[in-house]
Parts: sequence; C-alpha cells; structure tokens
Amino acid sequence: MQVYAKFRTSSDFIQYEEDTNNLKCWISYIRTLVDINTLQQHIMPILKNEKWSSLEELKKVIPIENIVITIDTDVVMEKLLDGFIIINLSEYGLPCLVVKATINKAREVSLPEVEFSVVGPKEAFVESIESNINLIRKRVNNEKLRIFEMNVGDLSKTKVAILSVEGVSDEQNVQTVIQRIKDIHFDQISDSSFISQMISDKTTSPFPQFLDTERPDRVSSILAEGKVGIMVDGSPHVLIGPTTLIEFFSAFDDYFYNWIVASFFRLIRLFAVSFSILITPIYVAVLTYHYELIPSDLLGTLIASRRGVPLPPILEAIFLELVIELLREAGARLPTKVGQTIGIVGGIVLGTASVEAGITSNILLIFVALAALASFTTPIYAIGNTIRMLRFPFLLLALWFGVLGIVICFCFLMTHLLRLTSLGRPFLEPIYPPRTIDMKDAFIRLPFSFMSKRPQQLRTKRPRRFSANNAKKHKDIDE
Repeated sequence: MQVYAKFRTSSDFIQYEEDTNNLKCWISYIRTLVDINTLQQHIMPILKNEKWSSLEELKKVIPIENIVITIDTDVVMEKLLDGFIIINLSEYGLPCLVVKATINKAREVSLPEVEFSVVGPKEAFVESIESNINLIRKRVNNEKLRIFEMNVGDLSKTKVAILSVEGVSDEQNVQTVIQRIKDIHFDQISDSSFISQMISDKTTSPFPQFLDTERPDRVSSILAEGKVGIMVDGSPHVLIGPTTLIEFFSAFDDYFYNWIVASFFRLIRLFAVSFSILITPIYVAVLTYHYELIPSDLLGTLIASRRGVPLPPILEAIFLELVIELLREAGARLPTKVGQTIGIVGGIVLGTASVEAGITSNILLIFVALAALASFTTPIYAIGNTIRMLRFPFLLLALWFGVLGIVICFCFLMTHLLRLTSLGRPFLEPIYPPRTIDMKDAFIRLPFSFMSKRPQQLRTKRPRRFSANNAKKHKDIDE
C-alpha cells in the first residue's frame, strides 16, 4: 500500500508481522504518536489470546472505543498521523482495522498568566484542545453547546474548533467564521493568533478584531451572550468574535466586584489609556508651539527642568519612549527573574543618568514613566501593543502642527475605528452606531438586574436573557 511507503523513510514509523493463535497480521503505527501501554495492555493480549478469524470479529473483542474498518487509504493516512494503530491481515492488503491509541501529553491546567485575577476562578486554558473543550463543557453544561471541528494547514493539519450556543448565536456569525477558516490556505498553523490575522475583516489594521483570552470562565460567559469562540490545538488562548473596542478594556474581574467598584475601575482604565497615548504628544505640542497654554506658576518649573537640555522636545520625547520600549522588550525576552531585574535597574539607572547628563528633563521623564505605567492597565495584551504604537504617530503630528496635529491624528484614528468591523459588526458599538441598550455594560457596568437583554449588535436568536420584571421584584446580589 502506498500509504506505508510514504512513511518508511521516517524512523518512528513501525510496521511488523505478528503471529496470533490462528492468523498472521501486520501492525503499523507511528511510535511517537501512540501510547505503547494501550498497545501492550489492550490490543496485543486480544490478538494472542482471543480466537478471531476476521477483522469484524477482532473489532468486537478489542476493549477500545472508536474502532473502525476502512478501505480508504486517505483515512488510513489521516488516522496514522492522529496516533491510531493500523491492523492488516496482509502487509499491503485492505481493509484495515483502525484502533485509537493516541498518546495524551499535555500541560496541566494552571493559573492564568496574562489575565490573572485576585477573585474568581483560577483555571486557564492549556495547549490541548480536548482539555480546553472540557473546561468549557464544565461551565456550559447544556446540550445546546455546539462544537464544529476541522483541520487547517496544508502541512500541520491543525485541529480547529468553532464553539457556539445553538438557539442563541446568530447563525450568520457562525457560518462566517467557518467559511473564513475553510478558506485559509497556509502550510503551518501554530497558534490561534495565526487564525486571528487571517480571518479578520481588515488585516491591515493594528487593532485586534478578535478578543483573545486564556480564561474559560470568560469564554463560557461570552458564548452565553451569543458570540462565537475559536479554539486551536496547541494554543492556550481562545478567540472570541464579534467583539468591540470597549471589550478590550473590560476585565472579567469587573463581574466579580460590586457594580459601583467595577465601574470605577473600568473608568480608570479608559482614562489611563487616553493618558498613555496623549500625555507625551501634548507635552511636545505645548512646549513647541503653545507656551501660552502653560500656567505661569508651572512655566517656571518647566523652564528650570529644561535648562541645559540641548535637545528639542520631540527628540527628548522620542529618546525616552524608545528607552522605555527597549526596556520592555528586553524584560519580555529575558528569563523571568533576569527580566524583572533589567526592567527595574535599567529604568532607574537610565532615567537618572539621562536627567543628570542633561539629555532629558525630569518632568518629561515622569510623564513617560506614567504613560508606560498607564499602558499596563489594559487587561488584554494585544490591545496594549496597539496603544504603545499609537503614541508615535501622535508625537510626529504634534511636532508638525502642535495641538492641531493631535486633533488631526485623532480624527484619522476615529475614522479608521468607525470603518472597522469585527465579523461584519461595528467595532465602535455601542458608541457608533449609538445603542443605549448596550451602554449598560460599556463605560460602566450596571447591576446584573439591568442586563436582561443580550447585546443588540449580536443579533441573537434569543435577545432576552431573563425577565426584567421578575428581576425588579428581587434585589440584585450586588446592589
């Protein structure tokens, strides 16, 4: 059979003849994909001790599920690569008995590393898609949870699962995701980020158009809202769509706290992101063109801090921004303990040395450090990278046109966001198009009793989550 000929050059392909009680058979498998204990404990004793005269009889006595008999060579090749054992009555004959003996080596479920929370569940996804689906099944214990699997990648044949809740999710969203993934033509799919880049509505946008999370509780909650999840085997992160810009600044911890406290934290995050993007460009614009905007008491302090600094504000700002980015990249690429030391010691040494050497002013150093600190408040790592990048276009336009340049850059940014979509849904919803009903969980989070309806932009089959009249009769747990 040509299937075996293709594998003979691989040293981990095993094929040998085995004598049984009354028949000879050929056993073939890929050693690195097969659990040898399953072969030795559940298959070989049956072959040697039980009486059988055909593959049909052998199928009945082997105590393993998922056993099939096939004459399709494509199925045989696929099953070999999935960790199945092939049993033939002759070396190259058909049909074949295909027995599942896949080895399961995966990291244990551990704590979230990116979306860590003080309260709430402490489980995070791992690299095994089977384990990840199990984590979702435990939380969405309902027959309506629908999982559609396919293989993507001409070489990798990576397993991808699309999750949705039947009767809730909009079928158009589900079919859009399935069709876009089917249209992918790429040799290697190593992570969910590959899928995100290939099926986004606008691949040239720096903004992520799928929510990336490592928390099973967040995925199960979002699936209940009517969204679609995408799991990739080998990736500990799950993609969720369609999504909106506001969701990237909403931590799942917000739902574990009192709604007043959660709303306060969410507003702080939104302010911190705005501060992180605008503070350095505003410093450059004001010191370059608009001295009259500075209060007289503060003007003296600024003049004193810049006395002896030979660089113009733009070069001073770009220098410090690049130093911060270098420290951040160095800390991320080095081992954990070394990276933390480099970040702390490097920041202190370089910041102090640059001020004492007269390269930068101490006020700008404070602004840049606060901007870097504010950028870390984003709960989703992908949007944090976008925020870091946005500062540089604002800086350049602030140099050329002052405050007017910042306004122009903001207009370009808003135009891009207004045109951006996620699975065809507006990315700026509920800001644009304005939807008052979805504002209950946008800039602030209202009590659960106010969330009787699912987000309007999802066009779910069941817009109502529960009866609002019944909710008013009973006080909410966080009121």
